[in-house]
Amino acid sequence: MKELMDTLVKITDSFDGWLYSNILFWALIIVGIFFSFRTKFVQLRLLPEGIRVLTEKSHDGGMSSFQALMIATASRVGTGNIAGVATAIVSGGPGAVIWMWIMAIIGGASAFIESTLAQIYKRPDGEIFKGGPAYYIERAMKARWLGIIFAILLILTFAFGFNGLQAYNIASSLEHYVGDSYAIAALITGVVLAVISAFLFFGGAHKISVVSSVLVPIMACIYIIIGLVITFMHIGELPAIFGEALRQAFDFQAIVGGFAGSCVVWGVKRGLFSNEAGMGSAPNAAASADVSHPVKQGLVQVVSVFIDTIIICSTTVFIVLATNQYTVGGDLNGIPLVQRSVQSAFGEVGVAIITISVALFAFTSLIGNYFYAEANIKFISEKKSVMTGFRILAVLMVFVGANLNLQLAWNLADIIMGFMAIVNIIAMFALGGIAIRALDDYTSQRKEGLDPVFKASNIGLDNTDVWK
Repeated sequence: MKELMDTLVKITDSFDGWLYSNILFWALIIVGIFFSFRTKFVQLRLLPEGIRVLTEKSHDGGMSSFQALMIATASRVGTGNIAGVATAIVSGGPGAVIWMWIMAIIGGASAFIESTLAQIYKRPDGEIFKGGPAYYIERAMKARWLGIIFAILLILTFAFGFNGLQAYNIASSLEHYVGDSYAIAALITGVVLAVISAFLFFGGAHKISVVSSVLVPIMACIYIIIGLVITFMHIGELPAIFGEALRQAFDFQAIVGGFAGSCVVWGVKRGLFSNEAGMGSAPNAAASADVSHPVKQGLVQVVSVFIDTIIICSTTVFIVLATNQYTVGGDLNGIPLVQRSVQSAFGEVGVAIITISVALFAFTSLIGNYFYAEANIKFISEKKSVMTGFRILAVLMVFVGANLNLQLAWNLADIIMGFMAIVNIIAMFALGGIAIRALDDYTSQRKEGLDPVFKASNIGLDNTDVWK
């Protein structure tokens, strides 16, 4: 049995790498560049406007733009911002950092399109709204069957794959302290996480939004402060460090010689897959916001991409590069590398800080992932019995994930997410023009000095539930 599992893990590892390197890698780059030009680089041009919108209260007493941003950021910002960035530097060299930043900028356009579409085609759901790719695929493409496929793929990925992984990351972060008692510690951790998750999952979207809006800023601030302190401790070395990163990033002879493992590939992968721009996940949170115009939440989700990659991922970059504890191609990698880096500056206290950060990043991802999945369960069926059954299974997955290394399940979730992203990319190309018309409507109202208010008929739509 163990040999069979090992074989399946190797097969899924191999297919996962092929799918992301040969299909998604290029598809996400193409969609990001395409919509960057179609929107005249809205992700840069209107970034200050997106930041301004964050200060607005909800349009009609529902979930605010800030709360929706925190839910999306909760899922986007996870242990990948720590482990994934460290891996990119070790595997691709410091030049990967530059390409990670470039792809964050390009991905911002994809995030804008998918989140604006989610807002346009959202539906009322009690005091808040629900929506996402499944909803705009059904309504705008008239393909409910494809929306159901997307919804199933997302539920399997986030509720039953990645939430188990996040629970495992939280439990395994304690291994440094508990040693031989790890099995007992993991069991206790699983029970505690399951109880907290049940409280949040059964409490509904409002509780999740409140918890996210508190935890995510705390989590981010703790980690960013550590990064800033380490950066200032090595401030004199930064010009040389980033000079070398720039040199490697644009050393095209070296890149062409080993493209598959080059800084370009590692940086682009980290930039795209960390912030999830274009993958179809964040729009499920974007749709929940109560705003006067869909473009407002599209711009807010651009801010979320920048928070994830330009701020959080870059914090890991500064920690790893400034402390110089890494070796390109070396064995020390991921979270252990970041722990060693922080330990070199703060001693054993640094390890504790990273442990807390990993636990917080994983927990906020866990509740953000669940929020995405719930919106898609509702798309498939509104029956209370279906929702209750789903919530019970989601809580059980948290407990099981904390206690077992489900590598095969996580590999399958990664592969399923790849297919989910492909469905969303097809929908974005089919429907992107609608989001661009909404953007033109928004900018024309802003030029007139108005606080933009959206009416679907203004851009020739008659198939929305909210904006009539």
